[in-house]
Amino acid sequence: MGTRSNTYVVETWGKRDDILVNMYRQMDGYPSGMGKEIADFLIGIKMRNGMTLNGEETTKYANGTSCLAAQLVAHLKTGEGSIYLEVPNGIQLQHDYTYVIRGNTETHKINIEVFEYETSIFKGTPAKFAKFCTTYKD
Repeated sequence: MGTRSNTYVVETWGKRDDILVNMYRQMDGYPSGMGKEIADFLIGIKMRNGMTLNGEETTKYANGTSCLAAQLVAHLKTGEGSIYLEVPNGIQLQHDYTYVIRGNTETHKINIEVFEYETSIFKGTPAKFAKFCTTYKD
């Protein structure tokens, strides 16, 4: 039996939270698996509103939360199976692990919350999340 997880990307704007993506992963959903892959992707990403055309930037950027969500799916979905997109009918805490990535469109900040079943086990920035993924005992 696999370690299942869901990963939600949520756009926060004022008092609104809109779920943009719900990814289901059937195996390796624990923090040292799926969590580490998410952390590796998020480290160094900066969110902003707008794009530059100079082509000389070395930092990873996301043009808002919807761009971040699309980049994350592209990063994780490398072939058949493993990652599946599901209809985002609210945040469901039904699997072993649930990752909620919130991109704030106003402040351009990214925060992550991790649940083990219904218990919140982490809440913080991508940098703190990366450390959490390497120290948490699955």
